[in-house]
Amino acid sequence: MNCIHLRQTLPQAFAHNDTITSDVWHKELLFQRGQHYLIEAASGTGKSSLCSYLYGYRDDYQGIITFDDRNIRSLSSKEWTELRCTSLSILFQELRIFPELTVLENIRLKNRLTGYKSKKEILSLLDALGIAEKADTKAGLLSYGQQQRMAFIRCLCQPFDFLFLDEPISHLDDGNGECLSRILLDECQARGAAFIVTSVGRHFNDMTYDQILRL
Repeated sequence: MNCIHLRQTLPQAFAHNDTITSDVWHKELLFQRGQHYLIEAASGTGKSSLCSYLYGYRDDYQGIITFDDRNIRSLSSKEWTELRCTSLSILFQELRIFPELTVLENIRLKNRLTGYKSKKEILSLLDALGIAEKADTKAGLLSYGQQQRMAFIRCLCQPFDFLFLDEPISHLDDGNGECLSRILLDECQARGAAFIVTSVGRHFNDMTYDQILRL
């Protein structure tokens, strides 16, 4: 997939709000593969809704969203499944982990879908983000920041053209945030992929973006 196009898109919940000022809602907006985007937003302006529309698990919006000129409302469940295995990946704000499984089990659940990363590569990522010693610990026993790093590794364990990260460093200190930033850049550059980061305040301080949008 090479581009995502929003045409006058707006959450239905905002349909009767005539005071919206946004670089995203009710605009013509093109996200292109290989580019880096930051979406800055206040709470309640729809950043998580945007991610959910692009990932295809909500459709309560007005307007049109297309993937390579195909209206996503026309995609079948099978086509969405294929896209989520090969073209789209996401780091949810709420993480959506399995607390009863270990860190490694959580990550390998995703990785088994495509076999994209070797166990050695996964362990290397855990080490780089400072949670290698937690590999066999149940995820529910980790701090939120540790869970966030684990969920980030999990979203890398598949092919993708577009990666959506909803507040990816909200609970990370500057050191871990910078490490995550470097890994993100390396992974996306190696794949020629785009990433879209949302933030209500904290974002990658050392990152250069192709476009910064305000929701």
